[in-house]
Amino acid sequence: MKTHVLPVGYIPLVDAAPLIVAQEMGFAAQEGLVLDLKRAPSWSGLRDMLAFGQVDAAHMLSPIPVASALGLGSAGVHFDAIMVLSINGNVIGVGKELAHQLQDQGHDFSFNDPTKAGRALIAATKSRLRIGVPFPFSMHAELLYYWLTALGLPAPQNVDIRTIPPALMADALKAGEVDAFCVGEPWGSISVDHSEGALLLPGAAIWKRAPEKVLAVRSDWVQSDPAIAHRLIRAIWRACAWLAAPGSRMLASELLSRGGYLNLPTEIMDRALTGTLTVTPQGLQRHCANFLEFHDGSANFPWRSQAQWIAGQLAARTGLDRVQAMDAASTVFRADLFRQALRQTTANLPGASAKIEGGNTESATVAGESGSLILPSDSFFDGQIFDPSQPA
Repeated sequence: MKTHVLPVGYIPLVDAAPLIVAQEMGFAAQEGLVLDLKRAPSWSGLRDMLAFGQVDAAHMLSPIPVASALGLGSAGVHFDAIMVLSINGNVIGVGKELAHQLQDQGHDFSFNDPTKAGRALIAATKSRLRIGVPFPFSMHAELLYYWLTALGLPAPQNVDIRTIPPALMADALKAGEVDAFCVGEPWGSISVDHSEGALLLPGAAIWKRAPEKVLAVRSDWVQSDPAIAHRLIRAIWRACAWLAAPGSRMLASELLSRGGYLNLPTEIMDRALTGTLTVTPQGLQRHCANFLEFHDGSANFPWRSQAQWIAGQLAARTGLDRVQAMDAASTVFRADLFRQALRQTTANLPGASAKIEGGNTESATVAGESGSLILPSDSFFDGQIFDPSQPA
């Protein structure tokens, strides 16, 4: 097999681990690939690197390929999500002033009750709430809009969402540019360690199985060389499986912490990988089961229904026709390509390519291509469900 050097972009976040592990642990080499990992400073920068061919694939916010299909913010370039890299992994936090107000109100920062936390936040807000997110088309923004609107603070009408690169979130809090934030780890923990904020809630508390990052490619690139795309999917799928193994955490933390990648202490990486986070500068710790998921529960499967949920949310706040948006998004998450790539592996993939999102309040057994498999609970905090066959 001829070795192929593949430029791949990423943002320095814990959930970039599948790409880093694929290269460092030899899973890419098994497929005859060398991943030339290129660190980007911001999501807009990474999107443009992919759009203009500076990289062939990228660690990407799951809504960006959907937004591109809807004509939102992509310079006319269409992207495909060829697999999901991670589920969840975000934190919602508040700056020092809001944290003090919440404490004065008696909020206990329990980190597991989105209704209580949301109502406390709304009660503590004296004016229009300014929240930092890494990018306008992101699961960070969609979860915030969903959560706050469900609790009676319609967004974006009553919320000022501001774009802040992940690594600058603590600085934005310190400068008073935002009151609160939603960001991927380790940057929420960095804000706590710098005594600039406190963590209010994990994103997983709003939607238990939110597709956070995807492996994105240009649609024309996939069409021109699907065999390379298959090899890339297999390499990263094996890396995700390795990350899910209990004995891999210490080495994964060490790899991520290296200067060429995140260049941060391993202890910071451990928080996200274990789900035990320090939520206040005073050292209060909380644990969130399944805080960040790389593989288990068919986490890497690109469900069409996830893309359609994202499209429906984007349409609602940008004035697009919801049915047309969901139809346009239905081919963005490439379940077909993912199946083709893993056909010769041990993967047992779901028999369907779409499902009712939020329909499993408990783990459920479903049909797979090679027997049954178990899908974890994917519920939304308010009990709503999304049926892609009923778009109205």
